[in-house]
Amino acid sequence: MDRSQSVDARPHVADTSADATLREIEDRVLWLSTSIIHHANRVRPNPTGLKVGGHQASCASMTSIMTSLWFEQLQPGDRVSVKPHASPVLHGINYLLGELDQKYLTTLREFGGLQSYPSRSKDPDPVDYSTGSVGIGATAPIWGTIARRYVDAQIGAAGKGRQYSLVGDAELDEGAVWEAILDNSVAELGEIVWIIDLNRQSLDRVVPNIAAGRLEAMFSAAGWQVINVKFGAQLESLFDRSGGDALRTRILDMPNPEYQRLLRCSAEELRERLPGNGIGADQISALIRDLDERTLLAAIRNLGGHDLGALRAAYAQIDDTRPTVIIAYTIKGHRLPTQGHPQNHSSLLTVEQYEQFATELGMDPASPWQRFATDSAPGALCAATAERLQREPVTLSTPPVVPVDTGRTPSGTSSTQAALGRVLLDLSRQAPDAAKRVVTVSPDVSSTTNLAGWLNKVGVWSPNERRNWFDDDPETIMHWRERPTGQHMELGIAETNLVGLIGELGATWSRWGEPLFPIGVVYDPFVERALEPWSYGIYAGGQSILIGTPSGVSLAAEGGAHQSIKTPSIGLEQPGCISYEPAFAIDVEWTLLSCIGQLGRPDGSSSYVRLSTRPVDQTLASVPDDAAARERRRRQVVAGAYILRRAGGIPQVAVVAMGAMITESLRAADRLAEQGIDTDVICVTSPGLLFDALQARRGLSEGPSWILDQVFPADRAAPMVTVLDGHPHTLAFLTGINNVAGAALGVNRFGQVGSLDDVYRYHGIDTDSIVSAALDLAERSVK
Repeated sequence: MDRSQSVDARPHVADTSADATLREIEDRVLWLSTSIIHHANRVRPNPTGLKVGGHQASCASMTSIMTSLWFEQLQPGDRVSVKPHASPVLHGINYLLGELDQKYLTTLREFGGLQSYPSRSKDPDPVDYSTGSVGIGATAPIWGTIARRYVDAQIGAAGKGRQYSLVGDAELDEGAVWEAILDNSVAELGEIVWIIDLNRQSLDRVVPNIAAGRLEAMFSAAGWQVINVKFGAQLESLFDRSGGDALRTRILDMPNPEYQRLLRCSAEELRERLPGNGIGADQISALIRDLDERTLLAAIRNLGGHDLGALRAAYAQIDDTRPTVIIAYTIKGHRLPTQGHPQNHSSLLTVEQYEQFATELGMDPASPWQRFATDSAPGALCAATAERLQREPVTLSTPPVVPVDTGRTPSGTSSTQAALGRVLLDLSRQAPDAAKRVVTVSPDVSSTTNLAGWLNKVGVWSPNERRNWFDDDPETIMHWRERPTGQHMELGIAETNLVGLIGELGATWSRWGEPLFPIGVVYDPFVERALEPWSYGIYAGGQSILIGTPSGVSLAAEGGAHQSIKTPSIGLEQPGCISYEPAFAIDVEWTLLSCIGQLGRPDGSSSYVRLSTRPVDQTLASVPDDAAARERRRRQVVAGAYILRRAGGIPQVAVVAMGAMITESLRAADRLAEQGIDTDVICVTSPGLLFDALQARRGLSEGPSWILDQVFPADRAAPMVTVLDGHPHTLAFLTGINNVAGAALGVNRFGQVGSLDDVYRYHGIDTDSIVSAALDLAERSVK
């Protein structure tokens, strides 16, 4: 166990009829969660023989906590993120509250049934947060708190309520948890309550050095209130007897594995092992000598996380002025035959054990899905709880109209990254209602990603208004005005925090009916670091835009450590996401406005946009002057590709380029023309959309394929050189549109520091390499 210096929640010993009623519900929740998993593994036919799985022991350690929380504490505005492996407990509670049809109790991990872990988008019953990947569900309510506050300040009607995280102690090994806890703004968010299921076990073993005191110190240092729930009323009553101080000291000082071993002992073994050999052993022996077997066995298992009175006392101490963590000591597998066993994580009760467990709880294993009688005390409490927790139906607000074109044609020389801030400022002028819904998020890179102008206009979000001490400094370019209505959020340098936040900002349309347009900006090389939580946010229904900039080996001077290679493929492959890599500033405008227009709606989508710091002559875009031709170009840009330069006759080769490589591609086309090689230059903006179109043409998916007919018509099919500032396979599939020969140029090894020309030459994506590849293809086609 462990000693502690923070506040302990001590239960009242007196029992009441209300406690007896709650214990009946607790028993039924434990039975239902166990039975849901048992049926999936032991009863439901499994012709393939593949493991179904489930976590009965992990559910059992959470049953008391979740019963006390739902049936005594929660209010309609509260939200709860449930520990992934405790999802059957949530389903059992929802079933007792009338929120889940009985037919689903037999469908855990079955196609179309209850999901392996809580899912907002896929489970048939109410789930506040999707969880499953370690640490992501734990931190989601932090970002959900910020999202609720933001909606309430900007739009209104988001209500109030605590944001609970039910966290397994093993999840605290995840670094992203501490990145979130330590973010500067979190200490001001009093709605946050974490309840840690401290069962001291991981998947394989009893963790030897889980030190609750160290965890408490870390939370306290971050400004959190810490409440311990160590012991239940039965143990506390023994501590009050003669020898009780020695018993308390012994339990607190013993290693975790030793305590877990005591849980597997008979009463006779306990009398021998519990006193130990240290100071106070004789006192402990005398204390427990006269205890009957039942009392002794129950006492050693009487930890605070399973004592309803201790949990109630802990909840009463929450002050709501700062985040709170309740550290609840529990037993993994509590009350099951597997309790406390070091390898009980995925273990399942045998049929015989399940039937014996049914006898102990007074249940019928042949008819396990019994609700309480409506005229019983537990039935009445379930009905009252269901009524108390009833939420008003969410009415979805229609997102404001987002313009598709500002009408401005960029000139001069600039980068796609520089265009980002300009688009947002233009949006604020032309469509203020839409711009009001935009919220940008970045780590400490706002100035270097060209967001300074936007930030100066809309201000910086903060839970409370803060004075800008540099507002009268004439040399300060960025004006850091922090207030609850600011539309830019800046976190520390932790990409997982950023994507967690934009995921929750992107879910407000479904939580409170009010859509936001969240845009997160990170260095493109770090998109991979952020990918898992962002992907999980999309899975959970959060719609957001992730912008990676600067990207690729075009970031030449930064060297291989900061040159992203795989991100174009990530954008192509990420479900629920449209990816773009624009070549020109006008492409940035059209694609970004389209991405914003996809947010905050049931049929919406997230987007990933890859931008570059490479300066490009904007006149090379050759934007049509005719209004109809301009609109046609815009539609093609948004659909994935357009012909930038058309050869005079039937092309002998096509150079297909994306993003920063468009300059080299046009130069290569000029040189090929000088050698009599007619060349089409095609600019790809979204390989993912082109792949979708190709799949649709082949009847493998639904969707439009018109872009292929306009940009890759069969009568202009020619050998193809594809080139991008990323891995070459991203565009290699394009040769399959018309089954032509091809050469795929790109980056497939770690980068080097150097000038742009040197780096491009090193990777074979310079003008010479494009020309050489095109000549090879043209020569082979003649043969």
